[in-house]
Amino acid sequence: MATFTLKSFTGLRQSSTEQTNFVSHVPSSLSRSQRRNSLRVTAARSSPKLANRNLRVAVIGGGPAGGAAAETLAKGGIETILIERKMDNCKPCGGAIPLCMVGEFNLPLDIIDRRVTKMKMISPSNIAVDIGRTLKEHEYIGMVRREVLDAYLRERAEKSGATVINGLFLKMDLPENWDSPYLLHYTEYDGKTGATGQKKTMEVDAVIGADGANSRVAKSIGAGDYDYAIAFQERIRIPDDKMTYYEDLAEMYVGDDVSPDFYGWVFPKCDHVAVGTGTVTHKGDIKKFQLATRNRAKDKILGGKIIRVEAHPIPEHPRPRRLSKRVALVGDAAGYVTKCSGEGIYFAAKSGRMCAEAIVEGSQNGKKMIDEGDLRKYLEKWDKTYLPTYRVLDVLQKVFYRSNPAREAFVEMCGDEYVQKMTFDSYLYKRVAPGNPLEDLKLAVNTIGSLVRANALRREIEKLSV
Repeated sequence: MATFTLKSFTGLRQSSTEQTNFVSHVPSSLSRSQRRNSLRVTAARSSPKLANRNLRVAVIGGGPAGGAAAETLAKGGIETILIERKMDNCKPCGGAIPLCMVGEFNLPLDIIDRRVTKMKMISPSNIAVDIGRTLKEHEYIGMVRREVLDAYLRERAEKSGATVINGLFLKMDLPENWDSPYLLHYTEYDGKTGATGQKKTMEVDAVIGADGANSRVAKSIGAGDYDYAIAFQERIRIPDDKMTYYEDLAEMYVGDDVSPDFYGWVFPKCDHVAVGTGTVTHKGDIKKFQLATRNRAKDKILGGKIIRVEAHPIPEHPRPRRLSKRVALVGDAAGYVTKCSGEGIYFAAKSGRMCAEAIVEGSQNGKKMIDEGDLRKYLEKWDKTYLPTYRVLDVLQKVFYRSNPAREAFVEMCGDEYVQKMTFDSYLYKRVAPGNPLEDLKLAVNTIGSLVRANALRREIEKLSV
Protein backbone atom coordinates (compact mmCIF):
# COMPACT_ATOMS: atom_id res chain seq x y z
CA MET A 1 0.00 0.00 0.00
CA ALA A 2 1.15 3.54 -0.77
CA THR A 3 1.09 5.99 2.14
CA PHE A 4 1.56 9.74 2.33
CA THR A 5 1.24 12.22 5.21
CA LEU A 6 -0.06 15.71 5.84
CA LYS A 7 0.95 17.98 8.68
CA SER A 8 -1.99 18.89 10.98
CA PHE A 9 -2.93 22.05 12.84
CA THR A 10 -5.66 22.20 15.47
CA GLY A 11 -6.81 25.76 15.97
CA LEU A 12 -5.26 27.25 19.06
CA ARG A 13 -1.82 25.81 18.52
CA GLN A 14 -0.04 23.35 16.32
CA SER A 15 -0.93 19.71 16.84
CA SER A 16 1.41 17.00 17.99
CA THR A 17 3.94 15.43 15.69
CA GLU A 18 1.44 12.65 15.06
CA GLN A 19 0.46 12.73 11.44
CA THR A 20 -2.84 11.92 9.84
CA ASN A 21 -2.39 8.93 7.58
CA PHE A 22 -4.11 8.72 4.23
CA VAL A 23 -3.99 5.26 2.72
CA SER A 24 -4.52 4.51 -0.95
CA HIS A 25 -6.00 1.06 -1.35
CA VAL A 26 -4.39 -0.05 -4.65
CA PRO A 27 -3.42 -3.67 -5.39
CA SER A 28 0.22 -3.82 -6.55
CA SER A 29 -0.64 -6.40 -9.24
CA LEU A 30 -2.53 -3.85 -11.38
CA SER A 31 -0.99 -2.04 -14.33
CA ARG A 32 -0.11 1.65 -13.99
CA SER A 33 -3.27 2.77 -15.86
CA GLN A 34 -5.45 0.42 -13.84
CA ARG A 35 -3.88 1.64 -10.63
CA ARG A 36 -4.46 5.27 -11.61
CA ASN A 37 -8.18 4.63 -12.34
CA SER A 38 -8.80 2.65 -9.15
CA LEU A 39 -7.06 5.01 -6.73
CA ARG A 40 -9.25 5.47 -3.64
CA VAL A 41 -8.05 7.67 -0.77
CA THR A 42 -9.62 7.42 2.72
CA ALA A 43 -8.74 9.15 5.96
CA ALA A 44 -7.71 6.83 8.74
CA ARG A 45 -8.77 9.47 11.26
CA SER A 46 -10.79 12.61 10.48
CA SER A 47 -9.59 14.88 13.29
CA PRO A 48 -6.02 15.25 14.56
CA LYS A 49 -4.98 14.85 18.15
CA LEU A 50 -4.32 17.98 20.20
CA ALA A 51 -0.82 18.66 21.46
CA ASN A 52 -0.14 19.33 25.15
CA ARG A 53 -3.68 20.46 25.92
CA ASN A 54 -7.28 19.34 25.96
CA LEU A 55 -10.17 20.48 23.79
CA ARG A 56 -11.47 23.86 24.94
CA VAL A 57 -15.23 24.53 24.86
CA ALA A 58 -17.20 27.60 25.89
CA VAL A 59 -20.76 27.24 27.17
CA ILE A 60 -22.69 30.50 26.81
CA GLY A 61 -25.54 30.67 29.30
CA GLY A 62 -25.87 29.21 32.80
CA GLY A 63 -29.45 27.91 32.90
CA PRO A 64 -30.35 24.19 33.04
CA ALA A 65 -28.99 23.61 29.51
CA GLY A 66 -25.70 25.40 30.17
CA GLY A 67 -25.18 23.94 33.63
CA ALA A 68 -25.84 20.37 32.48
CA ALA A 69 -23.59 20.81 29.43
CA ALA A 70 -20.72 22.31 31.42
CA GLU A 71 -20.79 19.57 34.04
CA THR A 72 -20.76 16.80 31.43
CA LEU A 73 -17.94 18.44 29.48
CA ALA A 74 -15.78 18.98 32.56
CA LYS A 75 -16.26 15.42 33.76
CA GLY A 76 -15.37 14.21 30.27
CA GLY A 77 -11.93 15.79 30.21
CA ILE A 78 -12.83 18.96 28.29
CA GLU A 79 -11.43 22.33 29.32
CA THR A 80 -14.77 24.04 30.00
CA ILE A 81 -15.68 27.70 30.43
CA LEU A 82 -19.23 28.70 31.31
CA ILE A 83 -20.23 32.36 30.86
CA GLU A 84 -23.40 33.63 32.57
CA ARG A 85 -24.44 37.26 33.09
CA LYS A 86 -27.15 36.93 35.77
CA MET A 87 -26.06 34.61 38.53
CA ASP A 88 -29.32 35.24 40.42
CA ASN A 89 -31.52 35.03 37.34
CA CYS A 90 -35.23 34.51 38.14
CA LYS A 91 -36.66 33.49 34.81
CA PRO A 92 -40.49 33.71 34.56
CA CYS A 93 -41.04 30.00 34.48
CA GLY A 94 -43.71 27.81 36.00
CA GLY A 95 -40.87 25.69 37.35
CA ALA A 96 -42.40 22.24 36.85
CA ILE A 97 -40.00 19.33 36.38
CA PRO A 98 -40.84 15.66 35.71
CA LEU A 99 -40.01 12.97 38.23
CA CYS A 100 -37.45 11.36 35.91
CA MET A 101 -35.35 14.54 35.94
CA VAL A 102 -34.78 14.20 39.69
CA GLY A 103 -33.18 10.81 39.17
CA GLU A 104 -31.47 11.40 35.82
CA PHE A 105 -29.75 14.56 37.03
CA ASN A 106 -29.32 13.43 40.64
CA LEU A 107 -31.11 16.50 42.01
CA PRO A 108 -31.23 16.87 45.80
CA LEU A 109 -34.75 16.95 47.18
CA ASP A 110 -34.10 20.16 49.13
CA ILE A 111 -34.07 22.25 45.95
CA ILE A 112 -37.61 21.09 45.13
CA ASP A 113 -40.06 23.51 46.72
CA ARG A 114 -43.22 21.45 46.32
CA ARG A 115 -44.21 17.96 45.26
CA VAL A 116 -47.41 18.38 43.31
CA THR A 117 -49.67 15.32 43.33
CA LYS A 118 -52.92 17.06 42.37
CA MET A 119 -53.82 19.41 39.54
CA LYS A 120 -56.97 21.22 38.59
CA MET A 121 -57.70 21.93 34.93
CA ILE A 122 -60.25 24.74 34.80
CA SER A 123 -62.32 25.39 31.68
CA PRO A 124 -63.49 28.73 30.24
CA SER A 125 -66.81 28.27 32.07
CA ASN A 126 -64.89 27.53 35.30
CA ILE A 127 -65.65 23.82 35.30
CA ALA A 128 -62.80 22.22 37.23
CA VAL A 129 -61.49 18.73 36.58
CA ASP A 130 -59.24 17.06 39.15
CA ILE A 131 -56.14 15.45 37.69
CA GLY A 132 -53.75 13.13 39.46
CA ARG A 133 -55.96 10.25 40.52
CA THR A 134 -53.74 7.76 38.68
CA LEU A 135 -50.47 8.82 40.34
CA LYS A 136 -48.70 6.22 42.45
CA GLU A 137 -47.70 7.02 46.02
CA HIS A 138 -44.11 7.92 45.13
CA GLU A 139 -44.95 9.93 42.00
CA TYR A 140 -45.14 13.71 41.80
CA ILE A 141 -44.37 16.75 39.70
CA GLY A 142 -41.54 18.78 41.18
CA MET A 143 -41.84 22.55 41.54
CA VAL A 144 -38.61 24.52 41.60
CA ARG A 145 -37.48 28.12 41.52
CA ARG A 146 -35.20 28.74 38.58
CA GLU A 147 -32.75 30.83 40.57
CA VAL A 148 -32.24 27.85 42.91
CA LEU A 149 -32.07 25.11 40.28
CA ASP A 150 -29.83 27.07 37.91
CA ALA A 151 -27.38 28.03 40.65
CA TYR A 152 -27.17 24.42 41.84
CA LEU A 153 -26.37 23.08 38.36
CA ARG A 154 -23.72 25.78 37.80
CA GLU A 155 -22.09 25.08 41.16
CA ARG A 156 -22.00 21.38 40.38
CA ALA A 157 -20.38 22.08 37.02
CA GLU A 158 -17.76 24.23 38.75
CA LYS A 159 -17.01 21.46 41.27
CA SER A 160 -16.57 19.10 38.34
CA GLY A 161 -13.83 21.34 36.93
CA ALA A 162 -15.60 23.95 34.80
CA THR A 163 -14.55 27.59 35.03
CA VAL A 164 -17.61 29.78 35.67
CA ILE A 165 -17.35 33.41 34.59
CA ASN A 166 -19.83 36.12 35.55
CA GLY A 167 -19.89 37.83 32.18
CA LEU A 168 -21.96 39.01 29.24
CA PHE A 169 -21.27 37.34 25.91
CA LEU A 170 -21.18 39.99 23.16
CA LYS A 171 -20.23 38.28 19.91
CA MET A 172 -17.80 35.84 18.35
CA ASP A 173 -15.52 35.93 15.35
CA LEU A 174 -15.90 32.82 13.23
CA PRO A 175 -12.75 30.86 12.30
CA GLU A 176 -11.16 31.34 8.91
CA ASN A 177 -10.22 27.67 8.60
CA TRP A 178 -11.89 24.44 9.67
CA ASP A 179 -9.53 24.02 12.62
CA SER A 180 -8.93 27.65 13.62
CA PRO A 181 -10.32 28.89 16.97
CA TYR A 182 -13.48 30.87 17.62
CA LEU A 183 -12.71 34.27 19.17
CA LEU A 184 -15.28 35.19 21.82
CA HIS A 185 -15.85 38.78 22.92
CA TYR A 186 -17.42 39.25 26.34
CA THR A 187 -17.60 41.60 29.31
CA GLU A 188 -16.51 40.14 32.63
CA TYR A 189 -17.94 41.36 35.92
CA ASP A 190 -15.56 40.39 38.70
CA GLY A 191 -16.68 42.84 41.38
CA LYS A 192 -13.54 44.91 40.94
CA THR A 193 -14.29 46.83 37.75
CA GLY A 194 -17.69 48.21 38.74
CA ALA A 195 -20.94 47.94 36.84
CA THR A 196 -19.28 48.50 33.47
CA GLY A 197 -17.15 45.36 33.70
CA GLN A 198 -14.05 44.65 31.67
CA LYS A 199 -14.00 43.80 27.96
CA LYS A 200 -12.17 40.54 27.24
CA THR A 201 -11.62 37.98 24.50
CA MET A 202 -11.12 34.24 24.56
CA GLU A 203 -10.16 31.58 22.01
CA VAL A 204 -12.02 28.26 22.09
CA ASP A 205 -12.34 25.20 19.88
CA ALA A 206 -16.12 24.87 20.10
CA VAL A 207 -19.14 26.71 21.47
CA ILE A 208 -22.42 25.56 23.00
CA GLY A 209 -25.11 28.24 22.80
CA ALA A 210 -27.33 27.89 25.88
CA ASP A 211 -28.17 31.58 26.07
CA GLY A 212 -31.95 31.47 25.79
CA ALA A 213 -34.57 32.63 23.34
CA ASN A 214 -32.66 35.82 22.48
CA SER A 215 -29.48 33.84 21.85
CA ARG A 216 -26.54 35.87 20.59
CA VAL A 217 -24.77 32.64 19.71
CA ALA A 218 -27.68 31.76 17.42
CA LYS A 219 -27.40 35.15 15.72
CA SER A 220 -23.65 34.67 15.29
CA ILE A 221 -24.19 31.53 13.21
CA GLY A 222 -27.28 32.75 11.34
CA ALA A 223 -29.55 30.20 12.99
CA GLY A 224 -32.72 31.94 11.84
CA ASP A 225 -35.76 33.21 13.71
CA TYR A 226 -38.72 31.43 15.24
CA ASP A 227 -42.12 32.28 16.65
CA TYR A 228 -42.02 32.98 20.35
CA ALA A 229 -44.45 33.46 23.19
CA ILE A 230 -44.28 36.09 25.90
CA ALA A 231 -44.49 34.55 29.35
CA PHE A 232 -45.60 36.89 32.14
CA GLN A 233 -45.53 35.82 35.76
CA GLU A 234 -46.11 37.36 39.17
CA ARG A 235 -44.87 35.79 42.35
CA ILE A 236 -47.50 36.36 45.01
CA ARG A 237 -47.09 35.73 48.73
CA ILE A 238 -50.47 34.68 50.05
CA PRO A 239 -51.74 34.11 53.62
CA ASP A 240 -50.80 30.82 55.27
CA ASP A 241 -54.32 29.42 55.16
CA LYS A 242 -54.44 30.10 51.41
CA MET A 243 -50.99 28.58 50.95
CA THR A 244 -52.22 25.39 52.60
CA TYR A 245 -54.67 24.94 49.72
CA TYR A 246 -51.76 24.98 47.26
CA GLU A 247 -49.50 22.77 49.37
CA ASP A 248 -49.47 19.96 46.79
CA LEU A 249 -51.81 21.42 44.18
CA ALA A 250 -51.29 23.29 40.91
CA GLU A 251 -53.94 24.94 38.75
CA MET A 252 -54.18 25.51 35.00
CA TYR A 253 -56.77 27.86 33.50
CA VAL A 254 -57.80 27.85 29.84
CA GLY A 255 -59.97 30.35 28.00
CA ASP A 256 -59.83 33.35 25.68
CA ASP A 257 -59.73 35.60 28.73
CA VAL A 258 -56.43 34.18 30.08
CA SER A 259 -54.79 33.45 26.71
CA PRO A 260 -55.96 32.98 23.11
CA ASP A 261 -53.40 30.25 22.47
CA PHE A 262 -51.93 29.06 25.76
CA TYR A 263 -53.03 28.76 29.39
CA GLY A 264 -52.80 30.55 32.72
CA TRP A 265 -51.29 28.90 35.78
CA VAL A 266 -51.01 29.01 39.54
CA PHE A 267 -48.04 26.92 40.66
CA PRO A 268 -46.93 26.60 44.31
CA LYS A 269 -43.41 27.55 45.42
CA CYS A 270 -41.70 27.44 48.82
CA ASP A 271 -43.56 30.36 50.47
CA HIS A 272 -45.56 31.85 47.60
CA VAL A 273 -47.37 30.99 44.38
CA ALA A 274 -46.38 31.80 40.81
CA VAL A 275 -49.30 33.17 38.80
CA GLY A 276 -48.73 33.61 35.08
CA THR A 277 -49.80 33.23 31.49
CA GLY A 278 -48.37 33.42 27.98
CA THR A 279 -49.28 34.09 24.38
CA VAL A 280 -47.78 34.01 20.90
CA THR A 281 -50.47 35.76 18.92
CA HIS A 282 -51.44 38.69 21.18
CA LYS A 283 -48.23 39.74 22.92
CA GLY A 284 -49.42 43.33 23.37
CA ASP A 285 -52.32 42.12 25.53
CA ILE A 286 -50.22 40.05 27.93
CA LYS A 287 -50.98 42.23 30.97
CA LYS A 288 -54.71 41.97 30.25
CA PHE A 289 -54.42 38.18 30.17
CA GLN A 290 -52.42 38.23 33.40
CA LEU A 291 -55.12 40.27 35.12
CA ALA A 292 -57.73 37.76 33.92
CA THR A 293 -55.68 34.87 35.33
CA ARG A 294 -55.48 36.63 38.69
CA ASN A 295 -59.22 37.28 38.61
CA ARG A 296 -59.99 33.62 37.91
CA ALA A 297 -58.00 32.61 40.99
CA LYS A 298 -58.87 35.66 43.10
CA ASP A 299 -60.75 33.85 45.87
CA LYS A 300 -57.81 31.51 46.45
CA ILE A 301 -55.10 34.19 46.41
CA LEU A 302 -57.09 36.89 48.21
CA GLY A 303 -54.92 38.97 50.50
CA GLY A 304 -51.77 38.14 48.56
CA LYS A 305 -48.90 40.54 47.92
CA ILE A 306 -46.97 40.64 44.66
CA ILE A 307 -43.28 40.22 45.49
CA ARG A 308 -41.83 39.91 41.99
CA VAL A 309 -42.92 40.53 38.40
CA GLU A 310 -41.18 38.66 35.56
CA ALA A 311 -41.48 38.48 31.76
CA HIS A 312 -39.48 36.62 29.14
CA PRO A 313 -39.76 35.26 25.56
CA ILE A 314 -40.39 31.53 25.19
CA PRO A 315 -39.63 29.78 21.85
CA GLU A 316 -42.45 27.99 20.08
CA HIS A 317 -40.54 25.61 17.81
CA PRO A 318 -36.93 24.60 17.03
CA ARG A 319 -34.83 27.07 15.07
CA PRO A 320 -34.29 26.47 11.35
CA ARG A 321 -30.62 25.88 12.09
CA ARG A 322 -29.28 24.48 15.36
CA LEU A 323 -25.74 23.62 14.31
CA SER A 324 -22.92 25.17 12.34
CA LYS A 325 -19.45 23.63 12.20
CA ARG A 326 -18.27 23.54 15.83
CA VAL A 327 -21.15 25.55 17.31
CA ALA A 328 -24.36 23.93 18.57
CA LEU A 329 -27.50 25.34 20.18
CA VAL A 330 -29.31 23.76 23.13
CA GLY A 331 -32.29 24.57 25.35
CA ASP A 332 -34.33 27.69 24.57
CA ALA A 333 -31.60 28.88 22.21
CA ALA A 334 -32.39 25.87 20.01
CA GLY A 335 -36.15 26.28 20.52
CA TYR A 336 -36.76 23.27 22.75
CA VAL A 337 -40.01 24.25 24.47
CA THR A 338 -43.08 22.11 23.91
CA LYS A 339 -46.33 23.53 22.64
CA CYS A 340 -49.55 22.91 24.55
CA SER A 341 -47.72 22.41 27.87
CA GLY A 342 -44.89 24.94 27.51
CA GLU A 343 -42.42 22.60 29.17
CA GLY A 344 -38.76 23.46 28.75
CA ILE A 345 -36.61 22.79 31.84
CA TYR A 346 -36.13 19.06 31.35
CA PHE A 347 -35.58 19.36 27.61
CA ALA A 348 -33.06 22.15 28.18
CA ALA A 349 -30.98 20.12 30.62
CA LYS A 350 -31.28 16.99 28.50
CA SER A 351 -30.19 18.73 25.29
CA GLY A 352 -27.23 20.32 27.08
CA ARG A 353 -26.11 16.94 28.35
CA MET A 354 -26.65 15.23 24.97
CA CYS A 355 -24.63 17.86 23.15
CA ALA A 356 -21.80 17.67 25.67
CA GLU A 357 -21.76 13.87 25.49
CA ALA A 358 -21.36 14.08 21.70
CA ILE A 359 -18.38 16.41 22.15
CA VAL A 360 -16.76 14.20 24.79
CA GLU A 361 -17.19 11.13 22.60
CA GLY A 362 -16.07 12.82 19.37
CA SER A 363 -12.98 14.33 21.01
CA GLN A 364 -12.03 11.11 22.81
CA ASN A 365 -12.32 12.82 26.18
CA GLY A 366 -10.78 16.07 25.00
CA LYS A 367 -7.80 14.61 23.18
CA LYS A 368 -8.92 15.33 19.61
CA MET A 369 -10.38 18.22 17.65
CA ILE A 370 -14.05 17.80 16.81
CA ASP A 371 -16.00 18.74 13.69
CA GLU A 372 -19.61 19.24 12.63
CA GLY A 373 -20.08 15.51 12.17
CA ASP A 374 -19.49 14.94 15.89
CA LEU A 375 -22.07 17.55 16.87
CA ARG A 376 -24.56 16.28 14.32
CA LYS A 377 -24.78 13.04 16.29
CA TYR A 378 -26.33 15.08 19.11
CA LEU A 379 -28.99 16.50 16.78
CA GLU A 380 -29.78 13.11 15.28
CA LYS A 381 -30.19 11.55 18.71
CA TRP A 382 -32.29 14.48 19.96
CA ASP A 383 -34.63 14.52 16.98
CA LYS A 384 -35.12 10.76 17.05
CA THR A 385 -35.92 10.77 20.77
CA TYR A 386 -38.00 13.90 21.26
CA LEU A 387 -39.19 15.40 17.97
CA PRO A 388 -42.29 13.14 17.85
CA THR A 389 -43.34 14.53 21.25
CA TYR A 390 -43.10 18.09 19.95
CA ARG A 391 -45.18 17.24 16.90
CA VAL A 392 -47.94 15.58 18.92
CA LEU A 393 -48.19 18.50 21.33
CA ASP A 394 -48.24 20.92 18.39
CA VAL A 395 -51.28 19.09 16.99
CA LEU A 396 -53.00 19.08 20.40
CA GLN A 397 -52.51 22.82 20.77
CA LYS A 398 -53.95 23.50 17.32
CA VAL A 399 -56.97 21.25 17.97
CA PHE A 400 -57.88 22.17 21.54
CA TYR A 401 -56.62 25.75 22.05
CA ARG A 402 -58.32 27.27 19.02
CA SER A 403 -61.63 28.30 20.70
CA ASN A 404 -63.41 28.24 24.04
CA PRO A 405 -65.70 25.35 23.01
CA ALA A 406 -62.62 23.34 22.01
CA ARG A 407 -61.07 24.14 25.40
CA GLU A 408 -64.21 22.93 27.13
CA ALA A 409 -63.83 19.66 25.22
CA PHE A 410 -60.17 19.47 26.23
CA VAL A 411 -60.97 19.88 29.93
CA GLU A 412 -63.76 17.30 29.65
CA MET A 413 -61.33 14.85 28.06
CA CYS A 414 -58.82 15.44 30.88
CA GLY A 415 -61.36 13.99 33.32
CA ASP A 416 -60.91 10.53 31.79
CA GLU A 417 -58.69 8.32 33.98
CA TYR A 418 -57.11 6.61 30.99
CA VAL A 419 -56.14 10.02 29.56
CA GLN A 420 -54.66 10.99 32.91
CA LYS A 421 -52.65 7.79 33.19
CA MET A 422 -51.25 8.05 29.66
CA THR A 423 -50.50 11.76 30.13
CA PHE A 424 -48.75 11.42 33.47
CA ASP A 425 -46.78 8.34 32.48
CA SER A 426 -45.50 10.15 29.39
CA TYR A 427 -44.77 13.38 31.28
CA LEU A 428 -43.17 11.97 34.42
CA TYR A 429 -40.87 9.52 32.64
CA LYS A 430 -40.48 11.13 29.20
CA ARG A 431 -41.35 7.99 27.34
CA VAL A 432 -44.29 7.00 25.21
CA ALA A 433 -46.56 5.02 27.50
CA PRO A 434 -47.82 1.76 25.96
CA GLY A 435 -51.54 2.01 25.34
CA ASN A 436 -54.43 -0.38 25.61
CA PRO A 437 -56.04 -0.87 22.16
CA LEU A 438 -59.58 -1.00 23.56
CA GLU A 439 -59.02 2.05 25.74
CA ASP A 440 -57.40 3.86 22.81
CA LEU A 441 -60.53 3.19 20.74
CA LYS A 442 -62.76 4.46 23.55
CA LEU A 443 -60.57 7.54 23.86
CA ALA A 444 -60.85 8.25 20.14
CA VAL A 445 -64.65 7.97 20.30
CA ASN A 446 -64.83 10.16 23.40
CA THR A 447 -62.53 12.75 21.84
CA ILE A 448 -64.65 12.94 18.72
CA GLY A 449 -67.75 13.22 20.91
CA SER A 450 -66.23 16.05 22.92
CA LEU A 451 -65.24 17.92 19.77
CA VAL A 452 -68.73 17.44 18.27
CA ARG A 453 -70.29 18.86 21.43
CA ALA A 454 -67.77 21.71 21.38
CA ASN A 455 -68.64 22.59 17.78
CA ALA A 456 -72.36 22.47 18.57
CA LEU A 457 -71.76 24.79 21.52
CA ARG A 458 -69.70 27.12 19.33
CA ARG A 459 -72.56 27.39 16.80
CA GLU A 460 -75.03 28.18 19.55
CA ILE A 461 -72.72 30.87 20.92
CA GLU A 462 -72.37 32.35 17.44
CA LYS A 463 -76.19 32.48 17.10
CA LEU A 464 -76.47 34.33 20.39
CA SER A 465 -73.83 36.85 19.35
CA VAL A 466 -75.54 37.72 16.03
